[in-house]
Amino acid sequence: MTVWDDLVGQERVAGTLDAAARDADALVTAAAQGTEPPAASKMTHAWLFTGPPGAGRVTAARAFAAALQCVSPDRALGGAPGCGFCDGCHTALLGTHADVSTVAAVGTQILADDMRDTVRKSYTSPAGGRWQVILVEDAERLNEKSANAVLKAVEEPAPRTVWLLCAPSVEDVLPTIRSRCRLLTLSTPAVDAVADMLVRRDGIEPEVAATVARATQGHIDRARRLATDPRARERRAAVLKVPLRVADVGGCLKAAQELVDAAAEDSKQLAEEVDAKETEELKAALGAQSGGRMPRGTAGVMKDLEDKQKRRRTRSQRDSLDLALTELTGVYRDVLALQLGSRVALANVDVQDTLERLARETSPESTLRRIEAIAACREALDRNVAPLLAVEAMTMALRAG
Repeated sequence: MTVWDDLVGQERVAGTLDAAARDADALVTAAAQGTEPPAASKMTHAWLFTGPPGAGRVTAARAFAAALQCVSPDRALGGAPGCGFCDGCHTALLGTHADVSTVAAVGTQILADDMRDTVRKSYTSPAGGRWQVILVEDAERLNEKSANAVLKAVEEPAPRTVWLLCAPSVEDVLPTIRSRCRLLTLSTPAVDAVADMLVRRDGIEPEVAATVARATQGHIDRARRLATDPRARERRAAVLKVPLRVADVGGCLKAAQELVDAAAEDSKQLAEEVDAKETEELKAALGAQSGGRMPRGTAGVMKDLEDKQKRRRTRSQRDSLDLALTELTGVYRDVLALQLGSRVALANVDVQDTLERLARETSPESTLRRIEAIAACREALDRNVAPLLAVEAMTMALRAG
């Protein structure tokens, strides 16, 4: 088992990263021994991981970070870095390594304030690890100020600092940043590969693994959540019923309200545990007294945390709603495949009766219009239109066809 094992269907990418990690190890070893570094190296100071949702961009970047921090004694015997078991690999994969900093969007954007300390840290030497690694999970969410801060750091990096940026596509990142990065493009893994991973790594029953892998069309995280979380399965089941519930205005409005409420509840449940843990850890760090009393001068820090958590909950609700819309698009995509007699494998075979009914009762043209209505709703949400208003407009459009 190595750090590359979770890169499902990404053999080419894993090979590239493994070669770079070997050269990175050689560079650090040469510096420590005072010898000449390798003449040619596949290692570089900035990487851009792109690929569709669910392909494993962040998984690949974190695996690379772990390989860079690997301290396995086997390396000295010619073994490759990235054992997956040593303290360097283990803490990097868990996100607790002191020299691996992770930045993710709290709200809809990564603000300059969110990047300030990380950019400052990028100019320092590793505290105990072999490299200073900065992992930006949502590089497409950098705003103008935070992107400029990253650009400056990438242009003039410290000798042993590595930037790992993740985004859906190269177009989502400033040209000036991406031109300074080595590009790695991941592809959507095959459904069978995702199913095999769920069986092998998560102990999921093969039949269940195959169903959720097909339903999510190779999206690894969504497939794992569907397989392990009853709430996710209930939410998906409700989404798949929407096309049959928009026969009249009342049904449209009720379906829209339920979609928005379900997204809010889903994000609330996901946030509660994280928020509570963060709050308790900060209180302890600030020296909270018995009974929960906080020392003077800490109210502002606690307020900043509350604002951050509020922004994260808002983003989580939008992401949860967007996931529901993605699943709804998948339903109509299957309907269109049936109407056109396509040999494309259906994603939602567990509701095939519904798909066949919709295919019989509607035309391919109306199905395309419904897919466009869902896309318009997602665009409206990106423009910060009120969720209920955007979803109501969509369900009414689904009714009209």
